[in-house]
Amino acid sequence: MSRDVGAEQKFKDISNSYEGLSDDEKRSLYDRYGEAAIKGAGMGASVCLYFLNSFDIFESLFDMGNMNMGGRGGMGGSRNRAVDGQDEYYNLVLTFNKAVFGVVKEIEVTRLESCDTCNGSGAKPRTKATKCNTCGGQGQVVSSARTPLGVFQQVMTCNTCGGAGETFVPCNICSGDGRVRKTKRISLKVPSGVDSGSRLRFRSEGNVGRRGGSPGDLFVMIEVIPDPVLKRDDTNILYTCKILYVDAILGTTIKVPTVDGMMDLKIPGGTQPNTTLVMAKKGVPVLNKSNM
Repeated sequence: MSRDVGAEQKFKDISNSYEGLSDDEKRSLYDRYGEAAIKGAGMGASVCLYFLNSFDIFESLFDMGNMNMGGRGGMGGSRNRAVDGQDEYYNLVLTFNKAVFGVVKEIEVTRLESCDTCNGSGAKPRTKATKCNTCGGQGQVVSSARTPLGVFQQVMTCNTCGGAGETFVPCNICSGDGRVRKTKRISLKVPSGVDSGSRLRFRSEGNVGRRGGSPGDLFVMIEVIPDPVLKRDDTNILYTCKILYVDAILGTTIKVPTVDGMMDLKIPGGTQPNTTLVMAKKGVPVLNKSNM
């Protein structure tokens, strides 16, 4: 509970305001003629004051003025606030072998970068920003709404200046955004062991932010072209081969394809149909997921 010595009186003021609303006659007069009608009907001036400004009571009771909600004398929490850049996405197609062993790929990404003409400010060169007339330079405006408990207020970002508190002549190149789309070549190191559906994250390679905001990340979505004979099962690679009946009985050595090329596989005598033979260390490396 609040230890403010005036808290009890403030709660009484709220109660008085509610009592005024509960009186159908007084409420009807207020809805039709406003505050003056209620004063004329005998409702105390102090009650009208708190009824119309009940937000002040709640603000002082719960110390809402220190919650960055703005208020009449403390707005500007979002003034010149930095806006982080959005992430960018790129689809990368790899062959089966490159997905297994990893590869360094050069790709072209089109993303938002800082405008060279205005240096990211969004303002036309050799012009000065002026205080926003709508919000008075605060970057925020107060929107009021009438409710059954009184007139409540909500602090909103100013639509005119976008929360900057200033207006300016926009740059002819970026139209005031401070950023333009550019195509850039990026070298990506794709780790060994990726598969279709893998997502790689390259930090700070996305769209640049506004007003000093951090850049977004680049997410690379992997699609692997299937191999015509080799099948992947997690970190294992499967190959199905057919041998002669006599070779299965007596045993033999055959050539089989692997990601390292053709290699010898020894078939032991007495091998049964659907037998699985293992070639050690010829599968897929375990993927390092630190940048995923």
